[in-house]
Amino acid sequence: MGYGVIGGTGLGIAYISPVSTLIRWFPDRPGMATGMAIMGFGGGAFIAAPLSVWLMSRFSTPTHVGVAETFIVMGLIYLCFMMVGAAIVRVPAPGWAPAGYSAPAQPKPLVTTQNVFVYDALKTPQFWLIWWILCLNVTAGIGVLGQASAMSQEMFHGRITAVAASGLVGLFSLFNMMGRFFWSSTSDYIGRKNTYFVFFALGTLLYALVPYTGAIGNIGLFVLCYAVIFSMYGGGFATVPAYLRDMFGTRYVGAIHGLLLTAWSMAGVFGPVLVNYIREYNVTHGVAAAQAYNVTMYLMAGLLVIGFICNLFVRSVHERFHMRAVEAEAEVEAAPVFGSE
Repeated sequence: MGYGVIGGTGLGIAYISPVSTLIRWFPDRPGMATGMAIMGFGGGAFIAAPLSVWLMSRFSTPTHVGVAETFIVMGLIYLCFMMVGAAIVRVPAPGWAPAGYSAPAQPKPLVTTQNVFVYDALKTPQFWLIWWILCLNVTAGIGVLGQASAMSQEMFHGRITAVAASGLVGLFSLFNMMGRFFWSSTSDYIGRKNTYFVFFALGTLLYALVPYTGAIGNIGLFVLCYAVIFSMYGGGFATVPAYLRDMFGTRYVGAIHGLLLTAWSMAGVFGPVLVNYIREYNVTHGVAAAQAYNVTMYLMAGLLVIGFICNLFVRSVHERFHMRAVEAEAEVEAAPVFGSE
């Protein structure tokens, strides 16, 4: 358990740091910036998974699997890349902007030009509304993510084999990764709040539609629904840092994002437990396996409706939470600054 805590801590640090840094380098496209970082986070599995399998095959013996050696090699590889990143990544100097960029004279709606101290952010209703927005979006997504293979085989028994189901899971993972960049980049144009409205409204429709695709035996429509669902699941991760930046400013967005990710942790417990419990309950009470997930999908759709309502109540942070100019000037950035002496 101790190793898991250490690994999870390192994972969290590596997840947060690039996101908060990229937001500052792209003041004109914060959604695109967070999308790039979080797409890379998700895309790493496409490299790490086959690499770990190959390494274990190299280190395995008839009496030894080779897990320890694989972890050591992968740890050294990660160490090299992380040291390079730590050496070259810098926060831009205060007031820096891309060539040709000028801040809009009139700030966009729900986009602040001020900063909110990290612990003051916890006192705002906006933080907790966005906490529930992320939690509900992830609960719905992660709840069916782990069951995608089993659900497809049971809903289309005899038509989708185990091999085909694993291929579908790979396809859905690809949409998950691409959705991180697509939806977060789209949020730069339509706004973060509107993007989450799309997630919740379209997601509610698609979750409710999945049982119907099984009832009519339409595999193509089932795959389409799931592909869009997973793209929005990934998009929710990538868009939320930019949402926080809009609400609370850039100075403490990394720390605020770290606190908000407790919603992800809670959703990682809620989602799979709900899906597994409801399925087992239905099966033990005589519901056919092909229909065992119907109630689950309708419940997830209901959670998204609640998320839609939470998003509806998001407003700009009240000015009493903004840092005063004197406080902001007194703050010293802890990270090295690009262009400093």
